[in-house]
Amino acid sequence: MASFAVFSLFFLLLQALLLLPSSAASSSNLFREYIGALFNGVRFSDVPVDPGVQFHFILAFAIDYTSVGSPSPTNGKFNIFWDSQNLTPARAAAIKSSHPNVRLAVSLGGDTVSGRFANFTPSSIDSWVDNAVASLTGIIKQYHLDGIDVDYEHFEADPDTFAECVGRLVTRLKRSGVISFASIAPFDDDDVQRHYLALWKKYGQVIDYVNFQFYAYDARTTVSQFLSHFDQQKSNYRGGRILASISTEKNPGGLSPQNGFFRACRTLKNQDKLGGIFIWAADSSKSDGFRYEKQAQSLLSVSS
Repeated sequence: MASFAVFSLFFLLLQALLLLPSSAASSSNLFREYIGALFNGVRFSDVPVDPGVQFHFILAFAIDYTSVGSPSPTNGKFNIFWDSQNLTPARAAAIKSSHPNVRLAVSLGGDTVSGRFANFTPSSIDSWVDNAVASLTGIIKQYHLDGIDVDYEHFEADPDTFAECVGRLVTRLKRSGVISFASIAPFDDDDVQRHYLALWKKYGQVIDYVNFQFYAYDARTTVSQFLSHFDQQKSNYRGGRILASISTEKNPGGLSPQNGFFRACRTLKNQDKLGGIFIWAADSSKSDGFRYEKQAQSLLSVSS
């Protein structure tokens, strides 16, 4: 009986470990870059890729809205809203072929579509999930993608419905082998956090990365405030791999590189907390020669 009890305890502990988010690892060399939302001609090959990092391009965006005329919700039938003339399937395959450390994902939702909020608007959980699985599987296979990122920022559904829709979508895409990773991109807004924390509570085990939008904080953020914000979100998304972030758009919020962002990242890395860095977005960085992409990758590189 004693040996059976020990075996049972071991089995329960093993189950618990398997249910932890796959993002539970601490500091990593992951760098992620959103691309394609601003239609300024940026291509994958424009962006410098350090061989010492894991590099994820994230296409922005696929949205479950109609793509012609006046956009309207499609209940999970996703269409392409990124710069597909410059970010093509052939170029997606080419960047992965030339850089073995590169993976590609697509971000879902975003802030606006044709100047209006891109609302999360499911007709029902089952129908939205079925439509999303079918439409995204086609896009993912066509563009040689490896993962999805969830960046809905406006909601016509309650947090539990959002959690079920997105959680089931990620679970089904992973189980079928269509994707190998998934991320979420919340920011510090009460309604946004309610939805993403409901998702995390129920389906955190299938979410690999938290692309927290730290640039949505006040532009006067200091290093100490940033580190406090980071610890708060690490507590909110307990067990998750939290990425630090900056925006290269004009007049961004949060902690800027000029005010100590990379100093804060080095502190987090030394504390074994840094899950990686992501930048919004390659489109904005192009005019500056991808200055901060180079700096971020240098900090993260395994050779540094």
